[in-house]
Amino acid sequence: MSSTTPQVNSQEIWTREDDYQNSFLIPQDDALDFATENSSKNELPQIAVSPAQGKFLYLIAKSIGAKRVLEVGTLGGYSAIWLSRALPPDGDLVTLESEEKHAMVARQNLDNAGADISARVKIILGSATDSLVQLKCVPRPFDLAFIDADKSGFLTYYTEAKRLVRSGGVILIDNMVRRGGPSDPTNTEPANVKIRELLQLIKDDKEVEATTISTVGVKGYDGFTYILRK
Repeated sequence: MSSTTPQVNSQEIWTREDDYQNSFLIPQDDALDFATENSSKNELPQIAVSPAQGKFLYLIAKSIGAKRVLEVGTLGGYSAIWLSRALPPDGDLVTLESEEKHAMVARQNLDNAGADISARVKIILGSATDSLVQLKCVPRPFDLAFIDADKSGFLTYYTEAKRLVRSGGVILIDNMVRRGGPSDPTNTEPANVKIRELLQLIKDDKEVEATTISTVGVKGYDGFTYILRK
């Protein structure tokens, strides 16, 4: 007699594992649930970081003692809530968003998260490239930059973030793996081409050290590039 193992979609496995692991590690959170539901209700793209990724951002910011955080790509403010919670009372987060509707929903979600959270977060509306060029790293440079925006601007976002982040600070870039697209030379999707160009730029940059960590879970195959500014 032979038995067969039921075939399970790999995405189902990773979603199950993500949910299982983090049922122990990430408690239910009304503010984050509201942000997710309100963003969906307002028909924002469902591309925010996952709860596990949000907690990862929070822990990175907490671990390096971040007081100033820069975010490129606000969307509905989900990651901004996580990051701002890692900051001390006198800390601040500057987040850049090109879409007026996204910024409006993000402000709603941040206000709902509490006055202490909302007061720490400044949303700058407009082109991320223009906003970054206008930002100054004085009187205090940023400790952490999180880039989670359109891939067409990745090279500029990285270059400007490096200018704005202190020595010893961290730049995190999301969506770097994209289900294996960047490593396939035949995949000429513009986003994957930009990621290859960015990786080459980082490789040649002697002022940083970096690595990419592939991630799986409820969002499928993706990854963060972690960059330390020397």
